[in-house]
Amino acid sequence: MRWSGTPIHVIDFEGNLTSGILEYGVVTLFEGRISSVDTRLCGAVGRLRSSDTALHGISEGDVQRCAPFSEDFEKFARLRETGPLGAHYAHAENSLIKSVWPYPRMSRDFSRPAPATVLDWGPWVDTGRLYTQFFTSLNSGKLEELISVFQLDAALNDLAAQHCPATRRNYHAALFDALAAALLLLHLGQRPEFAEATLPWLLQMSTVNPEKRASLQQDELF
Repeated sequence: MRWSGTPIHVIDFEGNLTSGILEYGVVTLFEGRISSVDTRLCGAVGRLRSSDTALHGISEGDVQRCAPFSEDFEKFARLRETGPLGAHYAHAENSLIKSVWPYPRMSRDFSRPAPATVLDWGPWVDTGRLYTQFFTSLNSGKLEELISVFQLDAALNDLAAQHCPATRRNYHAALFDALAAALLLLHLGQRPEFAEATLPWLLQMSTVNPEKRASLQQDELF
């Protein structure tokens, strides 16, 4: 089955291990389109530095009365049960979510063709790793540059106008960045060379460690 037949939940977090997750954006892809989006600001759990605010535009006052990210376990556990999580260079998102909840509930391991379960937030669909592997002539794997190179700027701005808060329609805003990564994944699925790509293959190719990738490759996928 092509990867688009299973929901993929593309996530972006703003914040760090010191301040905690201050904002999340989630874009669910299903059947080759965006099926839902979600975002909110989250209360800080640690010091928020001026350099942090300069990067993502979130101040202490913005999140002072917001519930912490830790209150949303049920939401993210349900997402992980229904499909894999995705991100652009997913190491950051994986580290942040694990700093709050080391494990989700037992969930399906979508990296394997046969039904299996795993107690982990991953493996992740990683658009940063996919694009730098498949398009080796790229000068950079940065999100903003990939959106520009593949001429997705107008589509991203249209989606931001529909879904993002008015003050959060820019890079380093969680839902905007999640939409950008989701567009990159949709663009990949529309290219003829990836027309028959399966979800296990997509997850395997998102795993750059050769030993980990080999451990995921159980059967011929094409």
